[in-house]
Amino acid sequence: MKTIINGVKISLRAEWFDKDLLDFLREDLDLTGAKRGCGIGVCGTCVILINELPVQACKKTVADIVDMTVLTIEGMSNKDDPLHPLQQAFIDAGAIQCGFCTPGMVLTAHAFLLKNNCPSREEIRKAIKGNLCRCTGYQQIVDAIEEAARHYRK
Repeated sequence: MKTIINGVKISLRAEWFDKDLLDFLREDLDLTGAKRGCGIGVCGTCVILINELPVQACKKTVADIVDMTVLTIEGMSNKDDPLHPLQQAFIDAGAIQCGFCTPGMVLTAHAFLLKNNCPSREEIRKAIKGNLCRCTGYQQIVDAIEEAARHYRK
């Protein structure tokens, strides 16, 4: 059994299948960008992408990623660029305070912008409604996503 995580093929052992996916990513693969917030899938801090769809890793097991492609925040940028344009937009717009929600917010926005690269501000707000931020409010986050959308149109 295999999966692809951040572009790397990983062989999965059957004894891992019942393990919480968030714990597997953080503890076994040292991919600590996704955080455990609520632990019940309502805050969005643990969002990763599975086959380009945002999912709460705290509600999944390793078995759920067999033959899937997983993207975590660590896989957003490539070797040539230290930050993805979306990540840079979050910095430029001041959309990061404590940073706890940022990985999940960025991945949710990334999945959204892959499908809608010319969104309205209202569409952006709806897309990120499952991601809670207690520091910035949402104005700067919406600004960042709106700015980053132009990079998805290229």
